[in-house]
Amino acid sequence: MSVKAFELIPAVERDLLMGDKARINIECIECCGKHLYVGTNDCFIHHFLLDEVTSAKGKRTYSAQKLLHKYLGLKKPVAELRAASALERLIVLCDGVVFLVDMVTLETVPSAAGGGARIRGVTAFCINENPVNGDPFCVEMGVLSSKRRTVQIYMVYDDRVQLLKEVTTPEQPCAVCLDGYFLCLALATQYMILNYHTGAAQDLFPYNSEERRPIVKRIGREEFLLAAPGGLGMFANAEGASQRAPVSWSENVIGAAVSFPYVVALDESFITIHSMLDQQLKQTLSFRDGHLLQDFEGKVILASTKAVYVLVPMPLERQIQDLLASHRVEEALILTEGAQRNIPKEKFLILHKRILQQAGFIQFGQLQFVEAKEHFWKGHLDVRELISLYPLLLPASSSFTRCHPPLHQFADLNHLAQGDQGKVLRCKKFLISYLAEVRSTEVANGCREDVDTALLKLYAEQDHDSLLDLLASDNACLLADCVPWLEKYHKYFALGLLYHSNGQDPAALQMWTRVADGHLEDSTRPDLFDYIVDFLCSTANLDLVWKYANWALHKDPATAVHIFSKRSGDQAQADLKPDDVIAYLAEHREALLLYLEHLVLERRTQEEKFHTHLAVLYVDRVLSLLSDSPADEEQLSSTRKKLQALLRESNLYRAQHLLGKVEKCEQLLLERAMLHGNLEEHDKALDILVHKLRDFPSAEAYCVWASSSQEPAARQQLFHRLLGVYLQHCAAGDSPALGDRGDLEMAAVDLLNRHGETFDAVRVLRTLPDSWSLQLLRPFLVRAIRANMHASRTSRLALGLAHSEHLQLLHDKLKETKKPITVSAKKGCHLCHNTFSEPNVVCLPGGVPVHAHCLAQRVRDSPTKRQLTNSNNHT
Repeated sequence: MSVKAFELIPAVERDLLMGDKARINIECIECCGKHLYVGTNDCFIHHFLLDEVTSAKGKRTYSAQKLLHKYLGLKKPVAELRAASALERLIVLCDGVVFLVDMVTLETVPSAAGGGARIRGVTAFCINENPVNGDPFCVEMGVLSSKRRTVQIYMVYDDRVQLLKEVTTPEQPCAVCLDGYFLCLALATQYMILNYHTGAAQDLFPYNSEERRPIVKRIGREEFLLAAPGGLGMFANAEGASQRAPVSWSENVIGAAVSFPYVVALDESFITIHSMLDQQLKQTLSFRDGHLLQDFEGKVILASTKAVYVLVPMPLERQIQDLLASHRVEEALILTEGAQRNIPKEKFLILHKRILQQAGFIQFGQLQFVEAKEHFWKGHLDVRELISLYPLLLPASSSFTRCHPPLHQFADLNHLAQGDQGKVLRCKKFLISYLAEVRSTEVANGCREDVDTALLKLYAEQDHDSLLDLLASDNACLLADCVPWLEKYHKYFALGLLYHSNGQDPAALQMWTRVADGHLEDSTRPDLFDYIVDFLCSTANLDLVWKYANWALHKDPATAVHIFSKRSGDQAQADLKPDDVIAYLAEHREALLLYLEHLVLERRTQEEKFHTHLAVLYVDRVLSLLSDSPADEEQLSSTRKKLQALLRESNLYRAQHLLGKVEKCEQLLLERAMLHGNLEEHDKALDILVHKLRDFPSAEAYCVWASSSQEPAARQQLFHRLLGVYLQHCAAGDSPALGDRGDLEMAAVDLLNRHGETFDAVRVLRTLPDSWSLQLLRPFLVRAIRANMHASRTSRLALGLAHSEHLQLLHDKLKETKKPITVSAKKGCHLCHNTFSEPNVVCLPGGVPVHAHCLAQRVRDSPTKRQLTNSNNHT
């Protein structure tokens, strides 16, 4: 695909160069800055001054002024010209001789004394543009000899040339290019790379110099362009490798040049321009009678046999914009990135960003969303440029204005889609995904409100699941823009979240309660009532709690009580006092009951009033159910179980108060027994359980429960009481019926057999009727004997361990007290105060020595004898 990369502009017209001399032809050219030198076939050098002129419309032309021409005195054409500007010399090849000419006067430079300024027998030469010699006033030159298969390296000074090295080649070279120590040579049959410093050589590929003219062109540091067979332009580096794909040009190429990123090739009829980046043909220019093509410091100059032209590159930005206008995005990006080395870094970054953004919009318009997103990311697109394409998405308060010049040609999304709603929908889905990604990145820095507001509007319009996630997260949605949008699409729950995120909880709750009451229709949250309760649980605004708790309690007391019970313990204590909550719930008995259960059973509060209140509510509930006709047996059973569990597990309620409420109700005998037990009125409790309820298992369970936190002796005493109750009515003189007596006897036997280890066996045997058989009491006796044996053995074991510990302590004490006691004539007895004359002493407690006779006298005189320990001390 074509692109206008260059423009061909005449530089030196035929009349200015040769006047009316028809037989004069151009043989070579050289350009140094504004100075153009032309060598002709009549052995003249012409010197021109070129000025570039740009018109008001941006059109460029060249004005040539002829300064001088000079005849070199030979009858052969001037074959080559090379400028050495540091020396102010032209290096000229004419008639096989290389010599120096002054750049200003065009006079031949005479040889210096003792040295030569001419080289004879030369077929071609080249200048080393990457010199290895550090002398700035010296030029390195490679020369091909016409008589020998050699390449000679010369040092060129302002008045002489000096041979540095001569390198032999396998064949006669016909073209040469020099870079550093590397020679790129076109031999008779092949190309090769030769390092003249080390002698290392690398063959490249075959080439027949007799069929066509070889081309060897240095295009960069240690990189060359060669004309290869098959009409290919091959790239090769100093190692003999190609790091670029070849370009395909004409078989009859007679010259090539590089103006990055393009390769320019010349044949007899056309100029072809290929990209070095993608190797594609970009432009073709007609050029008849083409003769020469050279690039000089980035300036490409062509010549026919009669005139000189300049191939002027079009501005890079214009080329890129032309490519983008043709929707050739990849080519535009390749060209932009390839031109990086020729543009200052800051300017390139600005240009590159803009090109990426333009490319992104082109691919966005083609619905190539993956590629568009990639280019938007890399180009750091201001996301509002994209949002502005969608009508009404930007907030009314946004100050954004589109980039100028514009990045695209679309007025808005409707213009882009041309009425195709499918395209519109796909574009909106793309924007949703793109905004969701960029909102938390640096791309949205400074425009977060615009991004979040646009995203909310799209979510609401598309009924997107992420709407609630957006509002539940940290967002910057603008209230004034979003409220009417959410109302338009009936997103009232989301509107409440928006109010909440903006600190307007009263408005949020008002919106949600209207939806919950059915005044507004929104099916977003079927569990909206539960959500409102949870919201009230977590809010720190107590005014809202008290305001909406009554509404919730009338709607569903069992759920609404969570407003008070599900608040965290610390928060509930700090915010809502239980007394205040209980007073508030007085009119809602179901909720009050649930709240007290929360306090007593979940939070384990230790305040008596809450336990008593809960127990009273249970009792009232049971009594109320009992009074109903018919009674709801399921609810009655459930409530009684709760009441019994509370009476059994808690010891904080006022039992006497509760007893007064249940003592007249014969259906609550078990509860009365438990209350008597709480008051330690065990006889009354057992009487109820045994005689009124005839519930012997409950009587046993009562004994276990009533003694659970007491010493074993207390449990034993309680079980003996129960046994006594059983046996009391089994006596021969009692009046109970025979069946009742039998039940009590069996209950007594079962009690003994199940809890034999608890009873005092001797005491039991003394109280049992003589008529009972041992076989009947066998389990009890076995367990009692085992328990007594275990207790006896445990006691003996404990006694033995205590005795052993006592002996160990005595041993340790003797070890501490059995120490030598020193007496001398200087120490006196503590009883008579006389000094010791012999070691016959007695030691008092504390290690105090006294005379033995003094201590004996003290003992005889004392009314109570003491045990003393005698010890012999060695002085």
